[in-house]
Amino acid sequence: MAKEIKELTSRSENYSQWYNDLVIKADLAENSAVRGCMVIKPYGYAIWEKIQRQLDDMFKETGHVNAYFPLFIPKSFLSKEADHVEGFAKECAVVTHYRLKNDPDGKGVVVDPEAKLEEELIVRPTSETIIWNTYRNWIQSYRDLPILVNQWANVVRWEMRTRLFLRTAEFLWQEGHTAHATKEEAIEETIKMLHVYADFAEQYMAVPVIKGIKTPSERFAGALDTYCIEALMQDGKALQAGTSHFLGQNFAKAFDVQFLDKEGKREYVWSTSWGVSTRLMGALIMSHSDDNGLVLPPKLAPYQVVIVPIYKNDEGLAAISEKVEQITKELKALGISVKYDNAQNKKPGWKFAEYELKGVPVRLAMGGRDLENGTIEVARRDTLTKETVSVEGIAAYMKDLLEDIQKNIYQKAFDYRAQNTVSVDTYDEFKEKIEKGGFVLAHWDGTPETEELIKEETKATIRCIPLEGDTTPGVDMVTGKPSAQRVVFARAY
Repeated sequence: MAKEIKELTSRSENYSQWYNDLVIKADLAENSAVRGCMVIKPYGYAIWEKIQRQLDDMFKETGHVNAYFPLFIPKSFLSKEADHVEGFAKECAVVTHYRLKNDPDGKGVVVDPEAKLEEELIVRPTSETIIWNTYRNWIQSYRDLPILVNQWANVVRWEMRTRLFLRTAEFLWQEGHTAHATKEEAIEETIKMLHVYADFAEQYMAVPVIKGIKTPSERFAGALDTYCIEALMQDGKALQAGTSHFLGQNFAKAFDVQFLDKEGKREYVWSTSWGVSTRLMGALIMSHSDDNGLVLPPKLAPYQVVIVPIYKNDEGLAAISEKVEQITKELKALGISVKYDNAQNKKPGWKFAEYELKGVPVRLAMGGRDLENGTIEVARRDTLTKETVSVEGIAAYMKDLLEDIQKNIYQKAFDYRAQNTVSVDTYDEFKEKIEKGGFVLAHWDGTPETEELIKEETKATIRCIPLEGDTTPGVDMVTGKPSAQRVVFARAY
């Protein structure tokens, strides 16, 4: 195991290769037999489950309920909202037939040409169209509103250049789709969910984010406004970690979803959609991990504490196990997830290296001498430091330690972002800073022409127009035209 860790490419040598090595060696995911698709392995899925469970609780606290809609969408549905179909047309997987048959030449199976669908089906790239066609049957009156529905599902977007978790042809996500009686309610919902995502990212993932609004060229296809949270990875690139869209009445008009308001007047429904995906796994890995492997924030670690016994014989193991059983009960009573690894087919040193690679926040080790002295060794993953403490009161000690680790991991990421965020006023300075990576705050004149020019010349995009921060007016660094405020530029995933 120690040899495997040495084979982990360092971040400074090749960040992209380090990321790929880590995802595979830490048993998070692997490439599948289907090009562009991944297998999420049990340890990786356990982290996703923690993400899913916490977000689901937060959605329900804000009044949302879960439902499920079909995987297949009739092609004609995508034609009903022009911007939407244009945005997704090049990424759609299309089902044209519904049956196979044996090859007459005896070479396996072939598509039965007689089983052609009357209308092709699209494997969902997102669910606005199928959901709004459904909402037409659910909504007649203002009494039916609001509808606050979320769906946990998989989607397919036919990506040609893929990377595990960050960009795959199929990925897991949640998508909220809400319907409202007024524009104000819908906008309030859009911003509320943006804050839910930001709170989750910072409080649970320990990833600091910038909340902002996308430029028209970067907004979701079919939306009037797209709000986002942007995070900075350790290689200086930005990652869009979540989006919330104000859809206006676009989809209601496309699918003729109207309601009778309190005055008996027919109105089109106002709508939102919002989502995060398994891309959050990529954000988690790239924000915190190091050359020794994963670094997981305690709130999302599959197990927060692992205990490894160090013994010479079965009698010694039995004595340690008896004491560990008592410690485990105390930890679990405080809501701490713990694993006792007493497997005899691996040596303690191998286990230490494995749990370091997998990012377990705290490792406890107990040997015969510890048993005699009433002590235990505590190793922190975030700082790679060790200390020996008394087993007396160990549960309360561990609770405080895990809280400290969570805060420390966030602070480290926050400090990195602060050190790699700069403001510039000239285009020459912008070009110099963008090469070094990080967030660059600069004035923009609000035109798509200037935005596209900067993108072509520097490969940097406007990540968002921040909702908080410096809103002092200025002049565009390229054109010299007036600018309302600084926007966030970065090269991005």
